[in-house]
Amino acid sequence: MPVTHKLPAAIAGVLALALAGCSKADQTFDERVHAYILAHPEVIQEAIDKLQQKQEAEAASQAKLAIAKNRQAIEHDPRDFVANPNGKITVTEFYDYRCPHCVNAAPAVESLIKDNPDVRFVFKEFPIFGATSEKAAAGAIAVKRAGGDYVGLYHDFMGARPLDDAAIDRILAAHGVTAATLQDATLKTEAATQLADVRRLAIGVGIEGTPAFIIGDTMVPGEDMDAVRAAIKAQRGHS
Repeated sequence: MPVTHKLPAAIAGVLALALAGCSKADQTFDERVHAYILAHPEVIQEAIDKLQQKQEAEAASQAKLAIAKNRQAIEHDPRDFVANPNGKITVTEFYDYRCPHCVNAAPAVESLIKDNPDVRFVFKEFPIFGATSEKAAAGAIAVKRAGGDYVGLYHDFMGARPLDDAAIDRILAAHGVTAATLQDATLKTEAATQLADVRRLAIGVGIEGTPAFIIGDTMVPGEDMDAVRAAIKAQRGHS
């Protein structure tokens, strides 16, 4: 978390009260506090760091509770595509094909799936970049529904520059999904429902952006694949 140059409101409030004084008897003490802070400004940064650590610990604890509460939806929604379905360790990724960080992580995701058959990898379509992203996600749902090459589609979508409507149509056609398929009323309803459910789930477990990975009780935000691999290693140690 980046260091801020402004005091958090709580710390600023405490210092303001300490330095304001309420009587002449308190004034000497307040002056000593003021002098100490001026002589040792690092104590302010220490207080900020301590507060941030506390907030991060609380957020991690809340995330673990939310993950445990939503475990079934995170790991076992039959609508999601799962690579290595017999794997003992489950990794779930929430992603958007047009998210640059998801694109950066994609080669490592594919290698992870290929090189670790014990890792059961759940793909969560979580489009956050508007209608074009939603179209890509709906197309992926159509490919999964038809029993097509979902990982291959993931690879092609993530590798397209740019992934615009024309590129989506071209890639989907190569995977057997036509424009008419995307307009199928049943598919549109099912896709809209699935994407809305994923969005609610993401909000419920505290996901604020893409990509986000969940491994056991651990959430890894962003493209930190080293952290993902470390979480997998930790899970192997528990199994």
